[in-house]
Amino acid sequence: MTHANSAHEAWATRLGLVLAMAGNAVGLGNFLRFSRQAVLNDGGTFMVAYFVCFLLLGLPLMWMEWGIGRHGGRFRKGHVPGMFASLWKHPAAKYLGVIGLVIPMMVFVYYTYIESWTLAFTVYSLTGAYDGLESTDSMMGFLRSFQGVVPSGQHAWWVPYAFFTVTLVVNLWIVSKGISRGIERLARIGMPILLGFAVILAVVVWTLPAGPGGETAADGFAFIYTPNWDRLGDSEIWLAAAGQIFFTLSVGMGSLQAYASYLSRKDDVLLSGVATASTNEAVEVVLGGSIAIPAAVVFFGVAGATSIAASGSFNLGFATMPVIFQSLPMGGLLGFLWFGLLFVAGITSSVAMATPVIAFFREEFGMRRETVTWGLGSVVFFLGLAHITWLGHGFLDEWDYWAGTLGLVVFAALEVILFVWVFGPERAWQSLHEGADIRLPRIFKWVMTFVTPLLLFLLLGWWLVSDAIPILRLEISPEGSPLSPDHVPYVLLSRAVMVLIAVAFVVLVRQAWRRNRYDDRTGFTENGVSP
Repeated sequence: MTHANSAHEAWATRLGLVLAMAGNAVGLGNFLRFSRQAVLNDGGTFMVAYFVCFLLLGLPLMWMEWGIGRHGGRFRKGHVPGMFASLWKHPAAKYLGVIGLVIPMMVFVYYTYIESWTLAFTVYSLTGAYDGLESTDSMMGFLRSFQGVVPSGQHAWWVPYAFFTVTLVVNLWIVSKGISRGIERLARIGMPILLGFAVILAVVVWTLPAGPGGETAADGFAFIYTPNWDRLGDSEIWLAAAGQIFFTLSVGMGSLQAYASYLSRKDDVLLSGVATASTNEAVEVVLGGSIAIPAAVVFFGVAGATSIAASGSFNLGFATMPVIFQSLPMGGLLGFLWFGLLFVAGITSSVAMATPVIAFFREEFGMRRETVTWGLGSVVFFLGLAHITWLGHGFLDEWDYWAGTLGLVVFAALEVILFVWVFGPERAWQSLHEGADIRLPRIFKWVMTFVTPLLLFLLLGWWLVSDAIPILRLEISPEGSPLSPDHVPYVLLSRAVMVLIAVAFVVLVRQAWRRNRYDDRTGFTENGVSP
């Protein structure tokens, strides 16, 4: 494939690009967060809202992020500050783009840490480390012991640090190999493995006999796909569905744009965007929705599954599934497949999060990929130690909320304004169709111009009032519960570190523009082409 970024950076094949993009989108949220949100929000009712939000919010954002990335790639900009500056010839553009460096950097830190849990439980499934723990409470105790939140003697203090280190090193090694030899190769190997493991587990769940209460897997599917039409007016369900779209498609992150920057104007973004989104939805809805939810319904009933989902973010995945597998033949192998697919899903996403920051240092400061990768890894390692050490005090929860939840919507709103309204609806529409293998129905131009921005601002406004302001004032935790006074110092420290990272990137962007003598008013040039 042709490319517009670097003589040494390109996608080897279109299939590799789509798989890498899909791997970026297919992550832990497809199997852990999706199941929990569907169970908590009335199953089939949630699915109706979910698909509407996918069409009006997710898919348009996916196309726009591909378009923004490819447009920035024309001017050798694989990072968001450069992409925003190519869309809007204004000194503020590059600083608005800093959010596209801060968010993936922060999420990469704690996401890699959570990813290390899946690696640990993959090993524990094979070694039988949790054999005999046949209740969800005992399995959650095992997880908390591993995390170091509850000292129980089951795990040595250094264990979570060791698994985090191994996970981080594997991520960095893959990223250091580059786009085609590292990230694309991971996607071409990892995605078929993930799909294979998921299909095997789905078949196992589909063939489960009736549980203690008489429920079968069919009852689980009925719960997922039978909407309660009377609850479609519940705003909480729509907010949950919209939030899940951000998590599942990895929009508002900055990583999709970085991947798309390695395309040329002749490369399609519309059909490729549809292929990426469709692959992600197939994995999440068809496979992700066919494992944890039906299995939990068989063993615990709909009410029991709902109670488990409400008790914690990771209870369905880390507590319920191991308990279920232990009751089945070859339970250790099934546990290995479950946590193995979670690890693969996690790593195909986490390597994408590192890409925007690496592109920034390579393109603006002329640094070698290996140097940037391992330098970034050193910073991430020390930040990760803070997350491990202070996990029980809400350090990670703060990062997940401000960067990985609210930050995604803020960033998405900014890019929609710049791409559609500042760059111009007509120019944006024409840009998306350059090299396109399909033409979008004109109604999507109206959706991207009016409907998607409206939904974004409604979502952002609701979250600001209901969550962000109370959390900022230390009235509640990101989990929605009252904030413990003991946690306040750690929460403030967590926020201080986030602010320092943001300030550091602002300074670096300013230095990059000065170093390269960019003129914000005239924009960039590449091979005689101006934006």
